[in-house]
Amino acid sequence: MAEPLRALRAAATALAFAAALAGCAVTQPKPPEVDLPATPAPTAAQLALLERWWLAFGDPALVALVDEALAGNLDVASAFTRIELARAQVLLAQSYLYPYGNLVVGASRSRISGVGSTPLPAGTPLVSNNLSVGIELGYELDLWGKYRSGTLAARNELAASRYFRESVRAAVASDVASAYFRLRAADAELRLLEDTLKSREDTVRLQRDRFDGGIVGEYDLRQAEAERSAVVANIARARQGIGLLEGALATLAGRPPREVYAPIVARAGPSGPILSVPELPADLPSGLMERRPDIRRAEALLAASELRVQQARAAYYPSISLTAAYGSESAALADLFTSPASVWRFGAALLQPLIGLKGIEANVQSSEAIRDQALVGYRQTVQTAFREVHDALVVHRTAREILAAESARRDQLASALEVANLRYDAGRTSFLEVLDAQRQLLAAETQRIAAARDTQIAIVSFARALGGGWEPATLADAMP
Repeated sequence: MAEPLRALRAAATALAFAAALAGCAVTQPKPPEVDLPATPAPTAAQLALLERWWLAFGDPALVALVDEALAGNLDVASAFTRIELARAQVLLAQSYLYPYGNLVVGASRSRISGVGSTPLPAGTPLVSNNLSVGIELGYELDLWGKYRSGTLAARNELAASRYFRESVRAAVASDVASAYFRLRAADAELRLLEDTLKSREDTVRLQRDRFDGGIVGEYDLRQAEAERSAVVANIARARQGIGLLEGALATLAGRPPREVYAPIVARAGPSGPILSVPELPADLPSGLMERRPDIRRAEALLAASELRVQQARAAYYPSISLTAAYGSESAALADLFTSPASVWRFGAALLQPLIGLKGIEANVQSSEAIRDQALVGYRQTVQTAFREVHDALVVHRTAREILAAESARRDQLASALEVANLRYDAGRTSFLEVLDAQRQLLAAETQRIAAARDTQIAIVSFARALGGGWEPATLADAMP
């Protein structure tokens, strides 16, 4: 009994030594060089602002909506399931790095022919039993890094799935904020139209009194009534837009169908579409680009594809397997665990592909094509990121100028309307001049609301372009 146990211990030691021997490093591929502008490193304040940029608007209703969406949005939930799948793939890949062991239990009963070609000695039983129990160990040496490359590739793919989830979260936060500011602007426009309707109704009453008194003709009265009807139609359009935006926000928040069908979306008080606009520097360091989760995801996928190429190439080389087994075998259960019933086996095998190399070559070429595709995708992602930052920066820089100009235009047209009313009351102009001044003022008020909305959405787009909306510290261990 001692000799088989010594053999089994020797086999286990050999397997452990082989595993250590095969453990030479497979390194993480480095991302390609990208020509970035030379700018200072991002400050801690800039990074803190970007991680939860929606807090800077000072709107509790917006913060509550974004937090609700990040917790309940179905796109975010779907992205999380991709992480679970990738994590399982990592565990599967890691399993090939270690020896495997099996418990083997068998029982059989057989009968041989008594009149076969080979005569049997007299008294030989024709029916026999065989019972066995034991363990089997095996290990494939990973001398060429096939399994280690596959494991590291799976870990990169897991990191990519995590970065994808963060990309989705950042997009959801941005979409919620943009829809919220559009909703607040629509609220402001509705209030403007309702106030305008009161003014138009006053004008209609005044014109009717003048018409009844013979001061003005029917044309002026009908024009006033038409202007009132136009405002009524615009009020209906504004309410329609508000309803659609409320439904969109309820969907983004991941609310159940009942609440999507009849959404209730809280927002800040009716002080107008702007509460506050965060200040962002005019020029931000390019280091902030490196924190965009889509760039980090593309980098992880590129590394994974390079490792898959290494894994495919390793199939050209021989595989060496070590096996060991120890157990007992007997015809009777009473003898199964006795010393004479013990059996053991230790062996090694080398498998070198000879036929079918074309298949290996095709797999390598396929992996290389995927790697090249990932490289192009990485460069496109970086290029798109810089384009988005450029565009967002242009809009951000000009949005305030547009808002200031629209505000000034609104004030100027309000003064022009006062002059038009005075001229009309004095009989120096027609009612058409008053109507034209009213239309222009309403349009200017509407444009001012839109400019205020666009100023806030520009901040949202800028923060999203710079990779805002997620906390890199939460994924400090994401990359292998």
